[in-house]
Amino acid sequence: MNHIPMLTLAALVSLYAQGMAVAAEPAALKVITVESSAGQLGNNLDGVVEAVRQTTLSTQVAGAVVALHVKAGDKVRAGQELLRIDARAAQQGVVGSSAQVEAAQANLVVASQELERQKQLLQKQYISQAAFERAQAQWDAAKAQVKALQAQTQAAQTQSGFFIVNAPYAGVVSEVSVTLGDMAMPGRALVAMHDPSALRVTAAVPQALLAAVNAQQKAIRYELPGVAGYATPQTPQQVQVLPSVDPVTHTGQVRLSLPAGMEGLAPGLFARVWLPTTGASQGAVNRAYLPSSAIVRRAEMTGVYVVNAQGQPSLRQVRLGQTSGDRVEILSGLRTGDKVAAEPQLAGAVR
Repeated sequence: MNHIPMLTLAALVSLYAQGMAVAAEPAALKVITVESSAGQLGNNLDGVVEAVRQTTLSTQVAGAVVALHVKAGDKVRAGQELLRIDARAAQQGVVGSSAQVEAAQANLVVASQELERQKQLLQKQYISQAAFERAQAQWDAAKAQVKALQAQTQAAQTQSGFFIVNAPYAGVVSEVSVTLGDMAMPGRALVAMHDPSALRVTAAVPQALLAAVNAQQKAIRYELPGVAGYATPQTPQQVQVLPSVDPVTHTGQVRLSLPAGMEGLAPGLFARVWLPTTGASQGAVNRAYLPSSAIVRRAEMTGVYVVNAQGQPSLRQVRLGQTSGDRVEILSGLRTGDKVAAEPQLAGAVR
């Protein structure tokens, strides 16, 4: 009969302790060291693409929209008719005013003839001076009546032109706010359009950076994420810093001119403006990239696991920039030399 060797109590305790030590030892985490790219760019600001000429068209009169000739995205030429409002009442007013002018002109002809007869009678001393002056006054009144009615007719004709909305310049229709049958009212937006040949990037600059912006305008750069050829920092054609500062946000506005004829651009696109590095921002990360797999997304929070010197990971929120392939730009939240866990799921399991 085989005998199973019995382990002593001390041996069992030793084996249990070794097993616990192996189980407690965490697996080594793969880390990525954050490195900033070379360059003189420092602070970055969110900007937006704007049209230098962007117009919201409305009308000065009320009426129903009876003709709509354009839709969003259409290219229009200067003076082209965009829509028409029911102007039948205004046209009847023009006809009535024209008829009144014709009647006044007929009265003026009669008054002129009467004045000429009274003048001849006065020369022959058949009438008194007072009778001639009355004829002169009637002629003056008839002449003034013609002028007044002619001005009234011109005003009615001008007002009838308000029922047609024309393009003030050549451009692109960006929005049509009405449909056929809608009631147009004075001040109500009908059509919005812009000139695509003149675009710019606008950004709000904190007042602490305005002095550096004014002193180093030639070092300012912009980029348009997602636009081919402009996803990297570009030199603007012209930089304009507005002289006023918003009293609520304490920011000034900087405008960067874009080249004419750029394809794929429209007002409202996101842009990023890079300001020159100043002495107050030497410690800022210029440009850093991490693999997309290292990013943690939880609801509205975006972050990474930063590993400290003891190898313990902790979740830190970061702000992301543009994506280039499988890499994501980190705008803020990390510094040069920080170690980031390459596998966030394993890092989140470490206690």
